[in-house]
Parts: sequence; structure tokens; C-alpha cells
Amino acid sequence: MKLWFHKHRGLVAVVASFVVILSVAYVGACEYFYRVAFIPSEKSFLSTKQSASEKAARAWLKRVNHSVWHERAVGKPSWQLKAWYVPAAKATDKTIVVAHGYMNTHEDMAEYIRMFHEAGYNVLAPDDRGHGASAGNYVGYGWADRRDYLQWIKQVVRQNGQNSKIGLFGVSMGGATVMYLSGMDLPKQVRSIIEDCGYTSVDDELSYQASSMYNLPRWPLVPGVLALAKFHTGVNYAAASSTQSLAKNKLPTLFIHGAADKFVPTKMVRQNYKASAGVKQLWIVPGAGHAASYGKYPKAYRQRVLKFMGQHL
Repeated sequence: MKLWFHKHRGLVAVVASFVVILSVAYVGACEYFYRVAFIPSEKSFLSTKQSASEKAARAWLKRVNHSVWHERAVGKPSWQLKAWYVPAAKATDKTIVVAHGYMNTHEDMAEYIRMFHEAGYNVLAPDDRGHGASAGNYVGYGWADRRDYLQWIKQVVRQNGQNSKIGLFGVSMGGATVMYLSGMDLPKQVRSIIEDCGYTSVDDELSYQASSMYNLPRWPLVPGVLALAKFHTGVNYAAASSTQSLAKNKLPTLFIHGAADKFVPTKMVRQNYKASAGVKQLWIVPGAGHAASYGKYPKAYRQRVLKFMGQHL
């Protein structure tokens, strides 16, 4: 063996150098994609266009009576988190907790907040860690955030009383957040869940984006990115599975997804719906893109969502 290495030491050196170069390139690629996917910043692949109704809802949100609530992120660092609480015009024990999407804030949920407020509900709209007015230096993808939302839910109970009736509502990453919550030991006051265009898992969503945006296969990139994300944040994103969470779900759940969703593929909602163990409904919205179901059919959306909440809250 020593003689073989002596005779082929040049080849061994070349191979070793090649392995080192590949390893450095792999780690570099994972680090790049970690920063693109997990570090809060403006993202060129996200649309910032606002419809007239969205602009009107944002203007309404700035005028409506509200207060700012505070929480601490679960784990370390225990970041300061903020949420807008919009009380119903007429006192009620019914509250909807709304969860926003990737690189969004409570302001991006203005249309939904207004919808629930006008239907007579209190609304609590947090900014997730690393988003909006909340502190943080990474995106939790709903998995880290689910524990923070549990704290928000408990605060609703403390503030509004043990007789509170709470519904959970989320869009995109927020949809994943409320699905992750469905598998947790929730307070008895939580009665129902509505998720709109959430993904099946962080792994699945990153794999889909790697393919659709960069034409790259899942392996070996995504496992490396998830491992690097855990190293940087301490969050085990590889364990983040909506389908596994929903298998423990006992709450009535409405699943909504655009039939033309190219950001979170529509097939994911079918997997999530199938996995859910509780009473459930599915609405695949014809012609709607990602997080565009409300904008596509606002009247039908309000009717379905408010009817579901009304029945189960």
C-alpha cells in the first residue's frame, strides 16, 4: 500500500485537492442559500405590488383602534416580540390570531384583520421573530415561531379571560405556522384553524424553490442548508413537518389553496388535508396564485372563512 501511494502520490494529491475544492464549494453554496432563505432582508423574488384594496386596508389598519402587545421569543436569545391587537367594536370573547407570511408583517395581513374585525372578532396580529417590529436575525419558517404563537395565545387568555374562544388563521408561512400549532398541546380555548397556502414542510418548500428558481436538485443542497441553518440558529428545521403535526390535530380545520400557486405548489394542500386527523374542509381556489385567493374571490373568501369560524368558534 505504501509503495502504491509512493508511485501515485501525484494522483493522490490531485484527488485530495479536488475533494477539498468540492467541499469548500459545497459549504460556500450552502452558506449562500442559507443567507438567501433564512436571513431577513428584501428578497428580489418576492412581489411588493399592492392592490387598491390592500392599500385601503392598510390605511384602515393605521386608523383603527388598537394596542401593541409584547412577548418574548421562546428560547435564546429571548427577543422582544410585538403584535397589534385590534379589539372588536362590540365587546366579545372571540379572538382570531392571524399569522403572516415570509418576510411580511402584521400590516400585510390588513385585509384579513379588517375582515375578522368587521365580522365582530377581536384580532391579534403578531410580527414573527425577525419580521416587522419584532427583534430577531433569522426567519423561523413557522417552526420556531409556533412556540412564540403559543405564548401569544396564552396572553389572549390572560387578557380576555378563561372564557375566551380563539381561532387560528395563517397565510403562506403563517399557514404552516398554524398547522404546526395544530400538533401542539394547545389551550382549550383554541377552537378552530384556517390555513391558506401553507407548505408541507420546510424541507419540501426549500427543495421546490431550489428546483423552480435555480434548477437544482434537493440533494445534496437542501440537507446541507438545513444543517447549516440549525448550526446558525439552533432550530431543527429538518423536523418541521405540517403533515406530521396535522396527524395529531383534533381541531376543525379549513384548508385553502390557489389552484395556480407557483410558489407553494397546490399538491401540498392535498397532502396536508389528507394528513389532518380532525374535522376538515378543503377549498382549492380556481385560477388563484400564491396567497391570492382572497384577492381573486373576496366575497366567496369572506363567506367561506367567516362561515367556518362561525360554526366552530
